[in-house]
Amino acid sequence: MISDLPLIRNIGISAHIDSGKTTLTERILFYTNRIHKIHEVKGKDGVGATMDFMELERERGITIQAAATHCEWKGHPINIIDTPGHVDFTIEVERSLRVLDGAILVLCGVAGVQSQSITVDRQMRRYNVPRVAFINKCDRQGANPLRVRGMLEEKLGLNAVMVQLPIGLEEKHRGIIDLVTMTAYFFEGDNGEKWHEGEIPAELREEANERRELLLEEASKYDDALLEQVLEGNVKTESLMAGIRKGTISLQMVPVFLGSAYKNKGVQNLLDGVLAYLPCPQDVPNEALDTAQGEKSVPVPCDPAGPLIMLAFKLEDGRYGQLTYLRLYSGTARKGDTIINARNRQKVKVGRLVRMHANEMEDIEDACAGDIIAIFGVDCYSGDTFTDGSVDLVMTSMHVPAAVIDLTIKPKNSAVESNMSKALRRFSKEDPTFRVAADPDTGETIISGMGELHLEVYVERMKREYACEVLTSPPRVAYRETITQRADFNYTHKKQTGGSGQYGRVAGYMEPYADGNYLFIDNISGGVIPREYIPSCDKGFKKCLDKGELIGAPVVNVALEIHDGQYHQVDSSDIAFQIAAMGGFREAYKKAKPVVLEPIMKVGIEGPIEFKGAMVGTIMQRRGSITSTVDAGNFTQLEADVPLSEMFGYSTTLRSATQGKAEFQMTFARYSTAPQSVTDELVKKHLADKK
Repeated sequence: MISDLPLIRNIGISAHIDSGKTTLTERILFYTNRIHKIHEVKGKDGVGATMDFMELERERGITIQAAATHCEWKGHPINIIDTPGHVDFTIEVERSLRVLDGAILVLCGVAGVQSQSITVDRQMRRYNVPRVAFINKCDRQGANPLRVRGMLEEKLGLNAVMVQLPIGLEEKHRGIIDLVTMTAYFFEGDNGEKWHEGEIPAELREEANERRELLLEEASKYDDALLEQVLEGNVKTESLMAGIRKGTISLQMVPVFLGSAYKNKGVQNLLDGVLAYLPCPQDVPNEALDTAQGEKSVPVPCDPAGPLIMLAFKLEDGRYGQLTYLRLYSGTARKGDTIINARNRQKVKVGRLVRMHANEMEDIEDACAGDIIAIFGVDCYSGDTFTDGSVDLVMTSMHVPAAVIDLTIKPKNSAVESNMSKALRRFSKEDPTFRVAADPDTGETIISGMGELHLEVYVERMKREYACEVLTSPPRVAYRETITQRADFNYTHKKQTGGSGQYGRVAGYMEPYADGNYLFIDNISGGVIPREYIPSCDKGFKKCLDKGELIGAPVVNVALEIHDGQYHQVDSSDIAFQIAAMGGFREAYKKAKPVVLEPIMKVGIEGPIEFKGAMVGTIMQRRGSITSTVDAGNFTQLEADVPLSEMFGYSTTLRSATQGKAEFQMTFARYSTAPQSVTDELVKKHLADKK
């Protein structure tokens, strides 16, 4: 058990795709003696990086699942989570950052702040995660760390402060200058394990002194003792480090480190920076909701002797049962203990307690507050809180983004139907952004996710892990419908077929509503509709929101008011007023000029500047609009808003237009009114499908 809390570091490594996160993690594991040989993400030896243990990850050269590991550096236990860079797997970053104390934001020394860097930064802010920045690939053609530092300030609004300077760039990159100790470090040897301290090169001394002054000026804002030393002209290294640490933990400062993970330069210094500047579990305030006091927020001190409180943040359903990753916030968990799921009050016995190293496990007897562990055989969901039963507390869960793309699937033959059901049940439980539903009209199975790659990976996993081949239809876009003007309704539902009949009349209006998806306004007075039937009207309206009249998409941004009506002493009922409300909705909807809303994606494209024209052309062909362009040397970055429906197959088009040298990322931006030609096409298709 790791009980010396000030020594523990729980960190995540996050960045835009292909910035070098997994490569950096591989070097960290090598230098901390966790592994004894370095393997590459796209290695020729057929082994692949330690943290990319899935066969699909090694084939594609990308990280799909966040992987946890544990190592030690200079007597400090470090729990590391290596997260995916691709936006389709953003939930892996989201739930990792929810439970981590600090993070390393990795940036490419050439491209700098890219589209997914912005998303990752937003996630770090959501959970108040202090971070250090590591500018990677300083050995690449066009690398410019000072420009990247400026981008951190301009694009992300971070107070980025250099704590290192490079000694040479591109092919001449051979080391770094530590501005805290004013020491130069030179890296040698095939794996960078040989490195030595030395004098700062004469040509860089002046720049180093200037940058150190800027560092002192910034760090002294957060530490009075350091400010006094700066004024007296006698700065101690320990005081400077304390000032940087306070600024970092208070989220007011981001220390910037440099290096090249692939060429094994600067990684050891980054590890020193993690120990020096990122928080231990006791430095981070955590809160839980007290269910006994109406979910009042209460602080949770990181105390091994306190009540047991753990959060399940990730699930994996393997051949030996469910593996649940847990972050301990308080108390001590021991093998054989009985713990309680705060969601359903179910008691669970801890049979096996493990510490993860990618897909390998190390059995442990106990773990205390501040640690990240995993347990077997616990049936729970991501976001569940476990306690020892002495407190009624639940930890706040993580943000789960909405799915933006659908795919219809069916098994290739009936023999694998049960396997498909098992796979879908497992994947939807493990991944909250992967959703499964049945089409109420056709009965077809619809899977929803964050993008084409997201769904493609799950379809491939069904084939490999469950021997289940499925047939897929073209992806369906999550369209919405809304109205553009106010319209009145006055609808009477009357049905008499002998015996008691049905009667209900509702009158009111429908109008656009900008502050939410739906608002019901009850303005009935004088008892024209009895109070017990008002919820029935609301229920009837809500049923109509599921499918609009134009293309059968959900209806959003609508306010409905009822201010008049009529009832019958005998024939009025709950169902009669529900039907009347549905009739009133349909009557007004046709008059309110409904329109189709389509999802608009923010697309970031990066590639050589020689292909800039071709890259712009691919966007214009897809009804896109360029929102910004940044040229940096021989490299260009474009940002554009493009309808999701136009982005299918874009990767092939972009590769063809740029000789495979450009890449893109996209994230959901907003819903926008679809052009009339697109709406007409969708309406025509909807009517054909109905027939």
